[in-house]
Amino acid sequence: MEIGLISLADLTSDPRAGSVAPDEGIRRIVRLGQLAEQAGLDVFAVGEHHHPNYEVSSPAVVLAAVARATRRISLASATTLIGVLDPVRVYEGLPPSTRCPAAGPRSPSGAARSPNRSTCSDTT
Repeated sequence: MEIGLISLADLTSDPRAGSVAPDEGIRRIVRLGQLAEQAGLDVFAVGEHHHPNYEVSSPAVVLAAVARATRRISLASATTLIGVLDPVRVYEGLPPSTRCPAAGPRSPSGAARSPNRSTCSDTT
């Protein structure tokens, strides 16, 4: 059994400072991955969202930053929203072993379909 932590990367405001700049949000996710590794967890995953209430639309980019800041913890995309992405590009982005090139063998992948068809239409 593996125990891990998933960041859905939802945008939350800092109660003291108000809104958080996007680059600060990404730094917080990277730091969360470091803390998960330090706590001895096995997996750290980041969710993909295409909505203004969430920070990450490309988990691979954020996971590359987490991979650079960690050594042992497995890194995963919590979701790959195949309904809003080109399936060929999704396939090409996953090597045959389904590992993320940035993290080497530390990165399994996941896929999901949004239960709400209007999820992406709200962002236009």
